[in-house]
Amino acid sequence: MSWLKKLVIITLSCAILGVTLIFGSYIYLKDDLPSVETLKDVRLQTPMRVFSQDGELISQFGEKRRIPLKINEIPPLLIQAVLATEDARFYEHPGIDLIGVFRAATVVATTGDYSQGASTITQQLARLFFLSREKKIIRKIKEIFLAFHIEELLTKDEILELYLNRIELGQRAFGVGAAAQVYFGKNIQDLTLSEIAIIAGLPQAPSVLNPVRSPSRARARRNIVLGRMLTVGYITQQQHDEAVQAPIVSKLHGAQITASAPYLAEMVRQEVVDTYGEEEAYSKGFQVFTTVNSAQQARAVAALQQNLHNYDERHGFRGPVAVVWPATKQDNPDGSFSFTEDKRLSDEAILAYLDEQDAIEKLQPAVVTAVQQKSAALTLAGGRKIELGWDGMKWARAFISNERQANPPKNAGQILAPGMLVYVREQQGNWRLSQLPQASSALVALDPNDGAVRALVGGYSFGLTQFNRVTQANRQVGSNIKPFIYSAALEHGYTLASIINDAPIHEWDAGSGTAWRPKNSPDVYDGPIRLREALAKSKNVVSVRLISGVGIDNTINHLAKFGFHKSDLPRNQTLALGSASLTPMELATGYAVFANGGHLVKPYIITKILDDQNNLIYEHKPVQVCDDCAAVAQAEATLQAAAQAADTDNAAPAEAEIKATAEFAPRVISAQNAFLIAEAMKSAIWGGDGWDGTAKNLRALKRRDLSGKTGTTNDVKDTWFSGFTPDLVITSWVGFDDAESVLGKTAWNSNLGVDQVAGGESGARTALPVWQNFAELALKDLPEKFPPAPVGIVSVRIDNKTGLLSQATDNSSSFEFFRQGTEPTQYAAPTNPDLPADQQKPAEIDIFR
Repeated sequence: MSWLKKLVIITLSCAILGVTLIFGSYIYLKDDLPSVETLKDVRLQTPMRVFSQDGELISQFGEKRRIPLKINEIPPLLIQAVLATEDARFYEHPGIDLIGVFRAATVVATTGDYSQGASTITQQLARLFFLSREKKIIRKIKEIFLAFHIEELLTKDEILELYLNRIELGQRAFGVGAAAQVYFGKNIQDLTLSEIAIIAGLPQAPSVLNPVRSPSRARARRNIVLGRMLTVGYITQQQHDEAVQAPIVSKLHGAQITASAPYLAEMVRQEVVDTYGEEEAYSKGFQVFTTVNSAQQARAVAALQQNLHNYDERHGFRGPVAVVWPATKQDNPDGSFSFTEDKRLSDEAILAYLDEQDAIEKLQPAVVTAVQQKSAALTLAGGRKIELGWDGMKWARAFISNERQANPPKNAGQILAPGMLVYVREQQGNWRLSQLPQASSALVALDPNDGAVRALVGGYSFGLTQFNRVTQANRQVGSNIKPFIYSAALEHGYTLASIINDAPIHEWDAGSGTAWRPKNSPDVYDGPIRLREALAKSKNVVSVRLISGVGIDNTINHLAKFGFHKSDLPRNQTLALGSASLTPMELATGYAVFANGGHLVKPYIITKILDDQNNLIYEHKPVQVCDDCAAVAQAEATLQAAAQAADTDNAAPAEAEIKATAEFAPRVISAQNAFLIAEAMKSAIWGGDGWDGTAKNLRALKRRDLSGKTGTTNDVKDTWFSGFTPDLVITSWVGFDDAESVLGKTAWNSNLGVDQVAGGESGARTALPVWQNFAELALKDLPEKFPPAPVGIVSVRIDNKTGLLSQATDNSSSFEFFRQGTEPTQYAAPTNPDLPADQQKPAEIDIFR
């Protein structure tokens, strides 16, 4: 009994001592303990996400990858896996697992080893938010006290939700949602049991247990997790056995992008960083919504890439990317052939080699393993074997230069050999031999009524180069400048019916001692020609004569109204030939002035920004094209006068009201000028009686509201097409990044059909196809629109040869638009000269009021 009494005394004494120590520790540490109240309003550090107008994810920026989830959005099996591994009694204990603490204390007492954890999920949450990872007793005591506070403040589900979203899981993935995406490229709901177990096993040591860095360690840890789940009863023996046998298949994945617009995403990133700074931009969970439509953007990317492949293929095949092993071709008398391959690699070695090669956009690396007369066998990364048919390679005559190609191949052996590494891509369900295009391209589409960017592609592949050719490439614009020059001419006495002599020019320059001889392209001259027809046919010498007539200073001053910088416009007559260097975005903005009736809009890409709680923190207020800007201007003047008459206290509200009222796009040219140029550019597509414009291929779109202009520089280093309807402006460019290489020309390929492109490259052959491919979809849901002619426009029947009034009603005459007061007053030769003048049929004139 004496021993029992002593034991009771000792036990009571230890209990009292323990309680006293705990109470004393709490009194000692309470002032140093952080307030857990902050957990009620936790803002998890989340990356900036960029979305299309219709909510598709374009990109994600931020050091920490996180996909915040509600507890009911996390698969129950994943929750069970974490609980089984990290804290099996989570829903029973008050924040501290006494059994685990006793076990850890025993280890410390007997071995001095502090590595034993015993931390509950609540304790881990306390450490994640408030403490360091150092293994010190004082930190452990603080952790315990904080855990009690957290359990008092939050429910078990709230604690678990915070933990599963906050825990670090390696490779910059924070939270289970991000881990599912980073390691498996999946939505968390789509994970297999094996993948769930891998993620649940990561908290112990995410840097060394993750399946990308160490598949073997990840497998061992996964099996431990599965064993714990089986023991606890969360899974069956069959589920356990199947998951243990599952292979570890993992690689790093980026954000789950659903819309491809990397060049635009980079523009967004820079704009947000400039506004909010890097720390906020990358960590506050901004949701940035842009102006692009995901379907139109996808079509723009596909159209641009396909057009570059088309250009690249017609100029010839540049050979394999590499030769993995040499093969010697032997031609047989019967026309067949065979190859000798002394150093052929094994299938395993081929797969290992392919694993080191990168795919580029839709181009997949492949090793040629066999070649027959009209086909070839290839192996892709991952071991997939494909057959490349003759239709997929018959284009591949050898490339000599951008100006020359070799003879068309007659069999596959003239193109490929075993051991070659080449690129292939799928096209309409079939494999096609391909290569990385050397030429570059850009495309941008704007809403001319407010400047919203609807699609933007800055190059073939953002992964290869982040240089955005839409906004950063200043390239010579060629004939794309002509509508602006013609617009200047209309402001200085010319009309669309004015006759200009389309004849060679020889101007002697005494300073240089040489003659300047600008030429048409092609080098064909029609003599006297109306301005409308000259613009549609893109006559160079007519543009030169117009600048001479208007004056270079007047022309440059007029072009500056479209947003072009005067410093980018050469102060000489070469401006008429497109020697100015502008970006596709600048050109599209200029063409928008014609499309919207004379107003200059500013392109924009961000519509709104939400924070991580879906609160609106920014909304763009685009300036609108105003139907009655005179009335708005009058209202602005009235408010301005009121503000000046008001006292200081009332002046600020008045000024704010003025600013809100004045949010309209400034008019830079008259509505009549814009209408006339837009109408003239329709002739580039539809032509006239007996003649075609340079953009006649666009007739296939069957839209009469299209206006457009091709552009080709004299040496064919740059090709353009800009076109618009009242609702959309699109500019496309094709050229080489080095600005020295010419796009060249191609000879007829007898292996291909009659619809192939052959001859010299040009705006119509090289840049227009990508425009047309994109516009086919982009304009599909936009009905044809024909805005009424503005006040002061008249329509007059004129003689097509002289531009004078006509009495004829046949194809020698046509209706032309004029600004009222500029229409011709004289008649061309009468159709029946024997009739007295008073019996001649009067000219037809319609006045639009």
